[in-house]
Amino acid sequence: MSMFENVDHIGFAVKDINKAVEFYSNAFGITEWEHIPMPERHMAVAAARLGDTLLELIAPTSPEASFAKYLSDKGPGMHHVAYRVEDIKASLDELRARGVKLIDEEARPGIHNTLVAFVHPKNGEQGVLVELVQHMGHH
Repeated sequence: MSMFENVDHIGFAVKDINKAVEFYSNAFGITEWEHIPMPERHMAVAAARLGDTLLELIAPTSPEASFAKYLSDKGPGMHHVAYRVEDIKASLDELRARGVKLIDEEARPGIHNTLVAFVHPKNGEQGVLVELVQHMGHH
């Protein structure tokens, strides 16, 4: 039984959010972007919907952004894959019980009325930052 319902979004770390949006618009014709400033996390987000999946571009607005070091070390690129779960608290409890290392022990608020939590990318030597997303207000 899969914990994941579907791919909620894919997050890309970029240096310049406006240039990235311009590229996706010009190259791929993705022109409907929602700009979401997140000053408390030192980042700016631009999101575009592709069917059931959201494309998320994230750019640091200060060196204090959690992924600023990642961006300076690795350069722009895919940052995380987010999967939708029905019950994020139950999912985190299950992962803990399975010995999976978490970045977020507790879920925290995300964009679009969601709860989110990150799973450590060093698990299983697979190197992917996984985010869990629970959408509030509907199952």
